[in-house]
Amino acid sequence: MAGIGHNNGPTMEAGESWRRHAWGKARARLMPVLPIEVVRMRVKRAAEIGLDYRTYASIRASSGHDVIAFLYSTNALRLLSAQQALPQDRAAQLAVTEAGRAALTRAPLTPEQVLAMAPDLLDHAAPGPKVFASWSESRKALLGAIASQKWPADRVVMVGDTAEERGWAQAARLAWYLSAERYFAA
Repeated sequence: MAGIGHNNGPTMEAGESWRRHAWGKARARLMPVLPIEVVRMRVKRAAEIGLDYRTYASIRASSGHDVIAFLYSTNALRLLSAQQALPQDRAAQLAVTEAGRAALTRAPLTPEQVLAMAPDLLDHAAPGPKVFASWSESRKALLGAIASQKWPADRVVMVGDTAEERGWAQAARLAWYLSAERYFAA
């Protein structure tokens, strides 16, 4: 029993090493061990959607679901005006992604312009939240953007380039937020 002056240090009672061993074994049994076929399928799926396995596994562990779509900001796509073309590295990554692909636009760009700038590389485009939009307005805009595609929010990954866009992903309770730098570097 700890009393006055006790510093809560390690126990000096007999059997401490056995308890540590038993605790370690019990904890190890709680951790899931995936069959090798499941791991192979997940590695293949990660490659199909353009993610490294570690990122994909983190998203799956966090959300509990597979990734079915990506929601890109025009900042992440490097589309800031109607006169710009989609950069080659962005186009190449979008072309190999076997998942839903949608863009969130901001003025001066319209959804139609963004779709025209990335022909056959995006499935959908929608207006993003307005500048300085509240949390609920941001949530409503993002959920509206994915609702037309019937994508559940907890299976969609936001790819963005700013702290504000990270907040959008949190507001809409999306599966994950990835920085454009990390996503397009893969």
